[in-house]
Amino acid sequence: MSDPTPIRTEIASLGEFGLIDYLAKKNRTIHSSTLKSIGDDAAVIDPQGKKMLVSTDLLIEGIHFDLMYTPLKHLGYKSIVANVSDIIAMNAIPSQVTVSIALSNKVSLEALTELYEGIYAACDAYQVDLVGGDTTSSQKGLLISVTAIGWADEDDICYRNTAKVGDLICVTGDLGAAFLGLQILEREKQLFLSDTKIQPDLEDQQYLIGRQLKPEARLDIIQSLKRAKIKPSSMIDISDGLASELLHICTQSNVGALIVESQVPLHPDTQLMALKFKLDPITTALSGGEDYELLFTIHPDDHQLIQHLADIYVIGEIKPASEGIQLQTTGGNFHPIKAQGWNHFNNI
Repeated sequence: MSDPTPIRTEIASLGEFGLIDYLAKKNRTIHSSTLKSIGDDAAVIDPQGKKMLVSTDLLIEGIHFDLMYTPLKHLGYKSIVANVSDIIAMNAIPSQVTVSIALSNKVSLEALTELYEGIYAACDAYQVDLVGGDTTSSQKGLLISVTAIGWADEDDICYRNTAKVGDLICVTGDLGAAFLGLQILEREKQLFLSDTKIQPDLEDQQYLIGRQLKPEARLDIIQSLKRAKIKPSSMIDISDGLASELLHICTQSNVGALIVESQVPLHPDTQLMALKFKLDPITTALSGGEDYELLFTIHPDDHQLIQHLADIYVIGEIKPASEGIQLQTTGGNFHPIKAQGWNHFNNI
């Protein structure tokens, strides 16, 4: 009979340099702009006449993810997606990432290998080179820091502070699903903690759970916009909820906005599960977060062109700042939109 005990290799048995060599075994570069990757004191990158964009995110166990229900491979994948999404939201193409990890002795080499399988899978999916990072110890769980680098011609870069009155407000995909996926996972976690004999019931909600554990960044959208010769007048990715991201654009552009509730895209599973949790479905879209869809504005002259592009929805219009930021409900009423999405300091 085989031993059911899984193999566990202590990371300390490899040492720091042995660990780096182990993790870098599968690393390959694809971009000509990557002149030197892992293996020296620093990566060497050739800008090739373009502007470089850099974004960094930090993911901390217990704050941004829970290993009770987050598979390590999914976590590795999501850590890359969250960062390349920021580059994409600037209308740029992501090309390189660095990954730094702090881990406690509860993390085995096998667990770290699973995490990196997700990291490499995302790098392959988004065609980015892993060019460096760092590993160190942690006394309180797992910490992942990813820096993403991207490139764009200067005229193509989109900012948050350039929306104009009269611009149309667009979003991609559908909103609120990731939030509800998280609610299901958290509910089942609490039930399990109260009685370990209870088996998790995810209600066959693959779509909602998938949107939380394995989101995708919308590289396809900026490629579609470029082919259609549409440049957004402003853009941001939806990581903290539609309301928060819209507030960022309006505040930095000194404008207001009107969102039409009936135009906000919601997946049928999102609508049904929101009602089951006794939530207003539009609230999940406005305040949920972690959808990693794109929120952007376009000149009204581009309306006809945008209608022919898949998975893009016009949900409102940029208004003068004096009109505020409002939601027109399906009943025809108007309500101010407040940013009630993810606050990174609520858990301190």
